[in-house]
Amino acid sequence: MFQRIVDDVKDSTRTALQLSSLAVVIAIAAFITIAFLGAAAFVAVLEAYGLIQACLAGAAVFFIVAVIALAAYAARKKKAAMRAAARPKPSAYTALADPTVMAIGLQLVRTIGMKRLIPLLAVGGIALGLLASRPGAADEAPAE
Repeated sequence: MFQRIVDDVKDSTRTALQLSSLAVVIAIAAFITIAFLGAAAFVAVLEAYGLIQACLAGAAVFFIVAVIALAAYAARKKKAAMRAAARPKPSAYTALADPTVMAIGLQLVRTIGMKRLIPLLAVGGIALGLLASRPGAADEAPAE
């Protein structure tokens, strides 16, 4: 159960990192390319048509590049969202998101107290970890 939650966090972190890296690479490459192309086009249009037309042509080139980069980023983000939505969620998500379970947990914290509850949770977590890491724990049949 916990491994699936950890895997979901790893996948979402990996996807966010890939999207961020892709956005940075796109921005750097587009800036350098557009800077040189823009300078060349600006000088050519400036000599042929004048200053105002050269500025408008430069703005149009920057706008087109921005729209293309935005479309690529949106497509990649949509693909990642579809992949995440297709992945089944473990039942622990729905159990922990239930308001009744949350209310019971808050009432438990109020009743027992935080100072007493932390050691109990730590011991329970260690016991659960030892139980889950036992070799062949999943293959054993429950005792009757």
